[in-house]
Amino acid sequence: MLTTADLHPSLSDPGLTVMTFLNEATARYPQAVSFASGRPHERFLELKSLQTYLERFLEYLRTERGLGEGAVATELLQYGATSGIIRELITAMLLTDEQVSVDPRSVVVTTGCQEALVITLRALFGAPDDVLLVASPCYAGITGAALLLGVQVEHVPEGERGLEPEQVRSVVRRLLREGRRPRALYVVPEGANPGGTSLELDAREELLALAQEYDLLLIEDHAYAVFAPVTSPPSLKALDRDGARVVHIGTFSKSGFPGLRLGYVIADQVLHDGTGPTRLLADALSDVKSMVTVNTSPITQAIAGGMLLNCDFSLRRANAEAAGFYRENLATAHRELTRAFGAPGGPVSWNTPESGFFMVVSVPFEADDKALERSARDYRVLWTPMRYFQPTGGERRLRLSLSYLTPEEIRTGIGRLATFIEDERVRQTT
Repeated sequence: MLTTADLHPSLSDPGLTVMTFLNEATARYPQAVSFASGRPHERFLELKSLQTYLERFLEYLRTERGLGEGAVATELLQYGATSGIIRELITAMLLTDEQVSVDPRSVVVTTGCQEALVITLRALFGAPDDVLLVASPCYAGITGAALLLGVQVEHVPEGERGLEPEQVRSVVRRLLREGRRPRALYVVPEGANPGGTSLELDAREELLALAQEYDLLLIEDHAYAVFAPVTSPPSLKALDRDGARVVHIGTFSKSGFPGLRLGYVIADQVLHDGTGPTRLLADALSDVKSMVTVNTSPITQAIAGGMLLNCDFSLRRANAEAAGFYRENLATAHRELTRAFGAPGGPVSWNTPESGFFMVVSVPFEADDKALERSARDYRVLWTPMRYFQPTGGERRLRLSLSYLTPEEIRTGIGRLATFIEDERVRQTT
């Protein structure tokens, strides 16, 4: 008989259930207003766009690349290049939106951002004393991937404005004293999941300087940057002037639609074998990918490629309306929380992100699974315990995801949440 003890030890870790919960919680409580799932709003997802984008990419293959019908069919219907068939289009988008100029050979197109994280960790972490640094709180996908791969993780507590370089420096120095090697730092500089924080320009530049000083790589997750204000600082990759310190990861799940399951990683670091440069880090990532998913679906790449062609390589311009919608949702939640509890800073407080999908609320009780069950069952409102995203410090905090709701639904949901919080506070004091 097969038992759980026969499985890999990582599968017994509760951290691996977080992604499933986030994807399924709404379906479990269909009558509840759900602040749990970080999905894009469906008003920005159009079924007819699939055909539009696919036809645009086919036109590109025929006219701009000069392929005949047989070659077009092979490009889309056969096994494709492991590194992807839209690398040139992705580099055009990066130049247009991020002012980042990279060789298409440094791009690996992946099956979602999650695969990009997995293959990057697998390639970079080879020694038992290699350590991955992450913010605390942190996106569950990166810590879950590290768990599956047996990569050591060290959590760096966030400040009110996100990762603080001096905190990172302190952890790096401690790891070096312990004889361990801080290999890379995972960072979401814009609208981070789950905290919603964004790094100021000086913090980004200090992290790059720190990476240079301690021979540290920065794994930049750029998932929410397309929704940032136009005044937001450049990406870490744009600030990485010699191209040696930042591995840049992006996704079409938020800027396009999640069903594409399409991401990419920019790894233009040059590898050396002791005798001189040999190839790019992207080539090594491609080797790993070939043993994970073989190649990313050319059909989904074609749809994403058509989308890039259709918007003249600017996902920021294409998502301007969505960015405004999500910012208004953040503002609506802030107004409703203020209406219910007054200014943040009392027993109930919250942060005020400028962009992204998420905000964090601190409450005067344990925001655990039992409290979530009561909230969903009795008050018809869902949220996510912050303890899912950090080993300590999240016991009395919860995450609100505001992307999948209308302003009216947010007003209703915050009203229900406020009633739950007040009743819970009374319940725990009697």
